[in-house]
Amino acid sequence: MKNDDVLILITFCSYRTKLAHGLLSGKYSIPSPEKFDKLNSSSSAIDAKQEGIPPRMFKAVIAASHPEFSTMRQQDALEFFLHFLDQVERQNSGSFGSDPARSFKFGIEDRIVCSSGKVAYNRRHDYILSLNIPLHEATNKDEVEAFQKLKAQRISEGKELGTDEIVRPRVPLEACLASFSSPEEIHDFYSTALQTKTTAIKTARLTSFPDYLVLHMRKFIMGEGWVPKKLDVYIDVPDIIDLSQMRSKGPQAGEELLPEAGPEDDFQSNRPTANDDIVAQLVSMGFNHLHCEKAAINTSNAGVEEAMNWLLSHMDDPDINDPISQKADFVVDQTKVDMLLQFGFQEAIAKKALKASGGDIEKATDWIFNNPEASISSEPDFLDATTSSTPTNLDTGLPDGGERYKLMGIISHIGTSTQCGHYVAHIFKDGRWVIFNDDKVGVSVNPPKDMGYLYFFERLKE
Repeated sequence: MKNDDVLILITFCSYRTKLAHGLLSGKYSIPSPEKFDKLNSSSSAIDAKQEGIPPRMFKAVIAASHPEFSTMRQQDALEFFLHFLDQVERQNSGSFGSDPARSFKFGIEDRIVCSSGKVAYNRRHDYILSLNIPLHEATNKDEVEAFQKLKAQRISEGKELGTDEIVRPRVPLEACLASFSSPEEIHDFYSTALQTKTTAIKTARLTSFPDYLVLHMRKFIMGEGWVPKKLDVYIDVPDIIDLSQMRSKGPQAGEELLPEAGPEDDFQSNRPTANDDIVAQLVSMGFNHLHCEKAAINTSNAGVEEAMNWLLSHMDDPDINDPISQKADFVVDQTKVDMLLQFGFQEAIAKKALKASGGDIEKATDWIFNNPEASISSEPDFLDATTSSTPTNLDTGLPDGGERYKLMGIISHIGTSTQCGHYVAHIFKDGRWVIFNDDKVGVSVNPPKDMGYLYFFERLKE
């Protein structure tokens, strides 16, 4: 994929979300480099008719078959970017060496060490590197704390803060990258060595580095009361980044790999377990222990009352006395699926998340936000495709090279929540930053590098 093609894609990703709010009638196009010379830092509009691809036409081709992007609802730039790459990959299936989407594709390896000391390696592919924002790593904690006190005082006095008084946390990009690679505890990990659930430690590294690296900042989170909200934070992003410390080293000398999982292991590792307290309380009421376990499992350990209601309504089930081990399929509570649907998640992803989290809605929501690639495709390439303890070479044909990158594009979101707002693109072209804001294009003297939602990097030529 050529550099100019990437720049065009960045602008379309930002256009798409605004077009969804009634701007489809305008024919916006990307100006030639010569027309940039006529622009100034105030983002003057280009009055002359421009030759190019109208976003309306681009949208009709790319999003016509998509149930969400073909609507007029608020859109997400990340989801549209991944949908576009998915379409490119599908159109080029069979032409192994000429798929432009592969320029963004890279491998991720999860190294999992269980309490037995044995190790498993899981590998998958992705198009974006999605990063948490560790607010506790902010470099201006004292200023933020003082601002919070001032804000509380003004609220108690019934006064408003001025725009120039607002202080936002500033988190270095290096801290976000370190958070991705830092060790993470996995509870209820099924160890094929111990043949039981235990605690494991997972670390993630990259097995290959793409020609173009896209970083996604997880600014949209679930707040109190299950209300989606946007983190009001600055990310300090340098023009050049070096990710050499994130390259996977593969299996180490002396490591002992976890045994391969068999059919029974697969069932045990995914099997939900009953909450002992709920079961004990039901048993104390005189109910059968097995029935109580089933009630707790099928209500996702929601509580004694929920389990009792399930138990009373399923006492006459023909399989009520069958051992739990004979029923490997976890039944997803449709009411919990409906709750996730109200948050805007797709039904298939909601069910997958609930299964992965044992029916816990809060954990399922975290799973969805931590696995954004799962909503793009059901193909193994996008998910945890390789769960084998023995690493396999899945990176054949993927681009790989140096780990140093230069910032070339930014998509920033202007707005306070996921339900409203506006996306703007900035790209670095011909030695200067240029802003693309709907049909207005101009030279950007001070691009908002610290406000990005998506960052696009190009590998430096050594």
